[in-house]
Amino acid sequence: MNIGFVLFPNVTQLDFTGPLQILHRMPGGETHILAKSPDPVPSDCGLGLQPTGTFADAPDLDMILVPGGFGVVDALADGETMDFVRKAGAAATHVTSVCTGAFILGAAGLLNGKKATTHWAYHHLLPLVGAVPTEARCVRDGTTYTGGGVTAGIDFALQIVMEISGQNVAEGIQLAVEYDPAPPANSGHPSTANAQLLAAMEKRYADPIEAMRSAISA
Repeated sequence: MNIGFVLFPNVTQLDFTGPLQILHRMPGGETHILAKSPDPVPSDCGLGLQPTGTFADAPDLDMILVPGGFGVVDALADGETMDFVRKAGAAATHVTSVCTGAFILGAAGLLNGKKATTHWAYHHLLPLVGAVPTEARCVRDGTTYTGGGVTAGIDFALQIVMEISGQNVAEGIQLAVEYDPAPPANSGHPSTANAQLLAAMEKRYADPIEAMRSAISA
């Protein structure tokens, strides 16, 4: 199975590296890290991400995975990136995204009428790209998978492995990477965060949300 990860500037690296760490261990899976050029792609935290190939020389993909990040706004306006996602996604058997990568899939016409999720702050914007907003950390609609924000990409990838390779394989990978979350606080979702924290985060995301809305509508 050829699995293609789509990179663009200012991508959230954990949206990409979390699923990559899981899916490259899936039996029969071959991962391809793809971008417009072979040059390192800057992530949102200063880490340069090295593609293994370009959109132009990508193999036929069985699965396409689009991560998110603040760079999604510019990616939506990039014809080369969107054209690749549109064509590769239409041909792939599995179409997937993490976090706000869902808006790239949706803008490419790949989420029309499909249940989907994304980062909690942007969830209400999903109908703008034809998706049906669904509250869950990972949402599956046929062979379309969407994950919530950032860390949800690990859960999302394990669910994909479980569906394709079986529970034993998925559990083996989970044990191998010692994925046993035990956060020191219980504030990872709006439903568990206190009101003051939630209000502060909603204020922080107000401008990015409007930027995303404008990019979708452009």
